[in-house]
Amino acid sequence: MSSDTCPARNEPTLSFTQGLIVGQLSVVLILAAFIKFFIFGDPPSPDVTASLRATERRTRTLAHKQSLLSLRSPNSRHGHTPGRKKSTVLRHPPFLTIGSILSKTYYNVDSHQPESLDWFNVLIAQTLAQFRSDAQHDDAILNSLTKALNGTSRPDFIDEIRVTELSLGEDFPIFSNCRIIPVDEDGISLGNGKRFDPATAARDGTRLQARMDVDLSDMLTLALETKLLLNYPKKLSAVLPVALAVSIVRFSGTLSISFIPSNPSQSTPTMMTFSFLDDYRLDFSIRSLLGSRSRLQDVPKIAQLVEARLHRWFDERAVEPRFQEIELPSLWPRKKNTRGPDDAMAEGSGSVGRSKGRELGREYREEARKEVAAEGETRDHGSLRQRRRLRDDDEFSMPGSMPGLSLDIRS
Repeated sequence: MSSDTCPARNEPTLSFTQGLIVGQLSVVLILAAFIKFFIFGDPPSPDVTASLRATERRTRTLAHKQSLLSLRSPNSRHGHTPGRKKSTVLRHPPFLTIGSILSKTYYNVDSHQPESLDWFNVLIAQTLAQFRSDAQHDDAILNSLTKALNGTSRPDFIDEIRVTELSLGEDFPIFSNCRIIPVDEDGISLGNGKRFDPATAARDGTRLQARMDVDLSDMLTLALETKLLLNYPKKLSAVLPVALAVSIVRFSGTLSISFIPSNPSQSTPTMMTFSFLDDYRLDFSIRSLLGSRSRLQDVPKIAQLVEARLHRWFDERAVEPRFQEIELPSLWPRKKNTRGPDDAMAEGSGSVGRSKGRELGREYREEARKEVAAEGETRDHGSLRQRRRLRDDDEFSMPGSMPGLSLDIRS
């Protein structure tokens, strides 16, 4: 008689307690590795980081140039856009090409030596010094920064941002090695055996571009304080205070400036464009502080994230092939922009209006002319005794004497 037997079960090699301990240890090890290598890991050296960023920017610029060259047609030429019939009353000067402009200004783009900009550095330094002085006595820049940081684009997990430190620096940028180079219609310098021909420059879309080196070694600092808010599972579940200070310690690069002439047929004004070449160097010093009681200071990963974000912000706005465009005002003299002694007299008179100040100025000038004319008549007629004779009597005044005193000198 056979008896039913149950199959033998495989007993687990680890008990529940042992599995829980192993799982907890695994989580702790993963968390420790994450904190050590991701948060507190040593960042790469600034030179290596700058070299990697420069290579990435150069690759992006070359790809952009190759795409432009592939889209160009060898027979493409800029045709003349028909416009309104020109008036024959105003005599128009002959059309100035790039070649005629260079010849009249005695500038040879092939042999002219780069220029130092010492005078320009002095003007820029005076402008920045006045800007920093005005910022010390006015909170406009601080209010503008606070308003911009707490705008509508601020996410809901970040509390109100407060500016705790703002330093505009003490040094000034140094511009040098300025040169004028011809570039094509896309802002690419002529190369690959292509020479500059002043006679066909306008037809080929070639224009002139000024390039200068910029170097700034200073400490421009902006320090902020805010709080990171955790609103899940309920609002304000956790709050993490954060303090961040970003300083620009060095900037060096090449600035390019060019002008785009106005087009009356399309009612477009004259524009000035500027951008930086992709070989610039921008170094930051970033300090961070997390927490309120147990604080983490100067986390390397936070510094890397902030620096990468600032570089990307700058690249997307002012590094070739992108550029900034500024509309230039009209330089034709206008009456509303005229200033002179009449306006200064009207402003200094306080309650006296502008028209009254002009009348007073005309009266003063008329009186001055009469006095000059009277002195000229007395110089031509009579002796020194007659020129100093008083109107009512024969008394004479001693030169340099006190008013009201006179000497009786009998002839």
